[in-house]
Formats: sequence, structure tokens, C-alpha cells
Amino acid sequence: MTIAAISTAVGEAGIGIVRISGNKSLDIANKVFKGNKLDILNENHSKRLVYGHIVDKENNKLIDEVLISFMKGPYTYTREDMVEIYCHGGIISVRKVLDLILKNGARLAEPGEFTKRAFLNGRLDLSQAEAVIDIIRAKTDKSFETSLNQLEGSISNKIKEIRNILLEMIAHVEVSIDFPDEDIEEVTYEDLEAKGATVKEEIKKLLLTADRGRILRDGLNTVILGKPNVGKSSLLNAILRENRAIVTDIPGTTRDIIEEYVNIDGIPLRIIDTAGIRDTEDIVEQIGVSKAKESVEKADLIIAVFDISRELTDEDFEIIDIVKERKSIILLNKIDLPNKFTKPYFQSIIGDKQIIETSIASQIGVEVLEKSIKDMFYSGEVEIYSDTVITNVRHKNQLEKALENIKHALHDIRNNVPIDCIEVDLKNCWENLGEISGDTIGEDILDKIFSEFCIGK
Repeated sequence: MTIAAISTAVGEAGIGIVRISGNKSLDIANKVFKGNKLDILNENHSKRLVYGHIVDKENNKLIDEVLISFMKGPYTYTREDMVEIYCHGGIISVRKVLDLILKNGARLAEPGEFTKRAFLNGRLDLSQAEAVIDIIRAKTDKSFETSLNQLEGSISNKIKEIRNILLEMIAHVEVSIDFPDEDIEEVTYEDLEAKGATVKEEIKKLLLTADRGRILRDGLNTVILGKPNVGKSSLLNAILRENRAIVTDIPGTTRDIIEEYVNIDGIPLRIIDTAGIRDTEDIVEQIGVSKAKESVEKADLIIAVFDISRELTDEDFEIIDIVKERKSIILLNKIDLPNKFTKPYFQSIIGDKQIIETSIASQIGVEVLEKSIKDMFYSGEVEIYSDTVITNVRHKNQLEKALENIKHALHDIRNNVPIDCIEVDLKNCWENLGEISGDTIGEDILDKIFSEFCIGK
């Protein structure tokens, strides 16, 4: 079936693109297109732009002035014949062109159906297809580069390498089962253990990138925490470089969660300004305080703000208890005012946490904070500049299943469990990894994955 959809965002724009894919693409295009010099398109026009008009030929009504491109399969995005129509941007023009195409024999594409056809027709594997949506949603240069590497096959190639090792192991096992009299079991066990250890380490390496990969894709969940009037909203405004949150001297101004995305040297921050932590009789503010505490549970990083110009209160100590066991950076704010306590004293209370002295109103310490966030993100064992980074939750889940499979297999190998029992875990590992590339995956999972795409992709 030939499908069609609008592939550009709805709204005013210079151009709008309507895409058609399927074996009737050329025929349908010729039913609606009238060239300036040539009345019909043909295969000689492949990969050329042709000027003309979209016309409803039933009543000879002009719809739009366009450029049209026919692309002959299999050298297209879907590996099918495709047509793209470049019309004037805007809601009405592209809608009318699409309606006319549907009227002449095409079906409206489902979400992600163009990319799904690219996968089903062998142009992309599943991890590459999923990288397409990550490219579209990328919030920073770094997340874009990571997704582009995945589209080019960085994950696919690594998964293929691991599955090839597993395939060798499965072959050894099946030889031992089919030819039990050949006296090769002892050698096979030694070989299996060496290869299994390699598989285990390669899967673990990929899983080590998953947390940073999720952050690259979705943003570092960063919660600004503190009691009222310590400078939380001012900090949000300083990081965003705009007055996003209302700042007043009245305690409890922020009563709800405020979320914004900001890019700090390639690291996407999903930064959350919360209501001040305190006891209050105001029902609305109570809800805000409750939400603030809930957001802490999901935070990758907490920026806890304390007012150094005021004595520490019970609310401050409650916040100290919250952040002690979590990844956090401490800000002692309002250092331009007379201090009520010292940094060394606070360090003795908070323990081994980084403390930055700031005057957010005067932009003192904000750059130090941003550098600290960047340093925390890039520190550790995982090199984020690696081409192969796991950014997809589905991929992480399949890797975790595969890791459990290979652990069970290695345990059985080392304990001389019957070889046919080992085969089950090896095959499960091979199949779980295959679900990442799409080599072993059900139609229901495919439908779920591609339903997250926009309709024109």
C-alpha cells in the first residue's frame, strides 16, 4: 500500500513537504501534478526537482505551485519508490495537497511508518531506526552527535560483534550435543568460558554508558532545593540567562514546580525550581512543598541553596538531611551580606560535599557552579566521547537481560552443568541482544517503538 503524510511541522514556514512512499507513488503523483513543460513525471526524472503545480484534475482547480521530486527505489529512505512535494509552508496549502493525494489512492501514514518501512526493507536495523527519533529530539550538540553515531551503526556494530561470539558458542554447544562421542566436551567448556567472559565484559561496558546516555537524551534532572527566599528562583534565572521565575522578597513566591531545559557545554539540564521547604498553613504552598520533596527522589543532581546571611533553621537542617546521601552541590548564597556562619562550619555539618560561595544577585559563583556540574558529569570511568553510548531505555533493559543470561551460562559452565542446559541461556542472551538490532523482535514491540515517531517520519 502506498502511504503519504506531511513531513514538516505544522505552522507558518517557507516550505512544507508532503511525502509519498510505495509502488504507486509515481502514478499518484502524476494524477495531481502538472508540469510546466512536461505533463507527467517518469523514471527519467529520478532524483531531480521538477517545477509545476498541484492540480485537482477533476475540476481543474489549482492547489499550489510546487517543486516535486521522484526517487526510484531501492535507493531511497524506505527502499521503495518515493515522491516528495515541496509546496508553500502553512497549514492550508500542505493539508490541501495531502488531501488530494489521499483522494487519489494513497493511505495516510501511521506514526513512524516511513522509518518502519526502512527497517522492514533492510535499510536500517532497529537501533538505527530508533536513533532517527533521537536525532529529531536532540537538545544539544552532544546528544545530536551521539544519536548520529547510532544512526551510522555504532550500537548495531557492537551488538553484532557480541552476537557473533555468542553464535560461535552456541555452535560449539550444538556440536557437543549432536556428537557426544567425539570427546570434545572438556575443550568446549574451556573455550565457552573464555568466550562467555568476553561477552559478559562487553555487555557490562555498554551498560556503564547507560546513565550518561539517558542524560544526553533526556537531560540531567537537576533540582534546586532550599527554604523560601534563599535565592532558588534567582539561581534558575541566572542559569537560564532570563527572568523565567518570579523573584520577590515575599516568602513562598514559588508554589509549584518550574521546569526548563538549559545547555551547559553540551550537557542538557532539565532544571527544576521547587517551592521553598518549610511548614506552612497555605494549602497551595503545602502542595508545592510536597511536589518539591517528590522531585528530589527522581533527581540526578540536587543544588541545595542556603542563605549565609541568616542563621540556620530547622528547615535548613531538614534539607541537609535530604542531600547528605544524594549527589549534590551546596551553594552558600548572599555572601555579599554579613555572614551568620562560615563555610568551614557548614562543611563540618554537611560532610563530603562540594560547597560554592555565591551571590546570585551579583552573578558571583554562577560560572563556578556551571563548571562544577560539567566536571561532575564528565568524571568517572565512562568516557562520554565514546562512539557507542546507550541512550535508549529499551536497549538498556535488553542488555540487562542479556547480562543475566550470560552470567547464568558462565555459572553453569564453571560447574560442569550438562551442556544442553547451557545452550538455553546462550540462546536467550543471543535473542535479547537481537531485540536491540531488531533481528529477533515481535510485531507488537515494533508497533510500540514506531508509535512514538511523528506521522511524517
